Amino acid sequence: MAIIEKLHVARFRNLNDQYLEPNKNINLVLGSNGQGKTNFIESIYYLGHNRSFKTKNIKDVIPFDEELVQINAIIDGEKITLNKSKHKSTILVGDEKISSNSLLSQRLPTQIISPDRGFVVGGTPKLKRSYLDWGVFHDNKEILKTYKSYNKTLKNINAILAGKNQNQLDEWLSQLSFLSVEISQARTNYIQKLVKILEESSLQKLESFIESTKNLEFKLQTGWTKDVDGLNQNEIITYLQNNKDSFIRTKHLGHGPHRATVDFYLNKKNEGFLSRGEQKKLSIVFWMLQVLVLAKENSDPVVLIDDISSELDQKKINSILDFLTNLNIQIFITDIGNKELPLDPKKTNIYHIKKGIIVSA
Repeated sequence: MAIIEKLHVARFRNLNDQYLEPNKNINLVLGSNGQGKTNFIESIYYLGHNRSFKTKNIKDVIPFDEELVQINAIIDGEKITLNKSKHKSTILVGDEKISSNSLLSQRLPTQIISPDRGFVVGGTPKLKRSYLDWGVFHDNKEILKTYKSYNKTLKNINAILAGKNQNQLDEWLSQLSFLSVEISQARTNYIQKLVKILEESSLQKLESFIESTKNLEFKLQTGWTKDVDGLNQNEIITYLQNNKDSFIRTKHLGHGPHRATVDFYLNKKNEGFLSRGEQKKLSIVFWMLQVLVLAKENSDPVVLIDDISSELDQKKINSILDFLTNLNIQIFITDIGNKELPLDPKKTNIYHIKKGIIVSA
């Protein structure tokens, strides 16, 4: 169970030397627009991923006139330190340096709900894969090795396709077909877990969302053409062999798990035909299912909700908070403070933020 006991955002965007001892349950940060609420949420996400959900460019998060991002925390009694400049990234767990972002994510699994990130239902395939693989990784930590091997194999294949010597192409295609099935199977298994929990009505607390989930379906598109079974290695290798000339002409492999996506359906209607309101509701159901999967396996994530009242009405806010608070997980919420939030004062720390300065209420 991940609990941030102490948090020191030393340097991150407009946050400078901000220190908190968060509540193990709920932490609410209030402030008007442009004061640093999203930056605060982003800093916690950054600590758990060594990257932002808003930008790929490190210079965007390094404060003006500074040279690095610096965030420290005590998580489950263990000190985590992240220092990152334009040229170097240093992650310390205690006094031990680690080089893997995945080890960081294991210690601080974070699920984020943010308009800046986008809603997964109706979202891009890349966003869908990101959320899906977050769940797959925390459900099956051994699969990370497969993902790394797949990415390395794909890189080698594309290098061969872009070159003039295709002598080793068959060998790498065979390797890719094997790894592809492992990834697609892990994704399929995880989606089946989500579906099972949905069918068990474990989301009863999300009363304002339940009506929408009765005929909700998730369908994994494995990234291969529709006539190829993504769980059948023989079909994949046959497809790869039959289409080698096409890959050589285009100089890259345009199919496979790196092109996978999830299609969502409500009452047999594809997500593309749903209203933005329906897409939003179903996205939240999907995220809450992911949180519930981890909670049932005692690997509770820290949940980050940015600007909760900007995208949700009072009834939905009440449902989400009622659901999450009953899971006994740590939650960080930001808001402008224009709606009443049903939070237990005994389990809640309230902060105010103004111009990057965070103070207790």
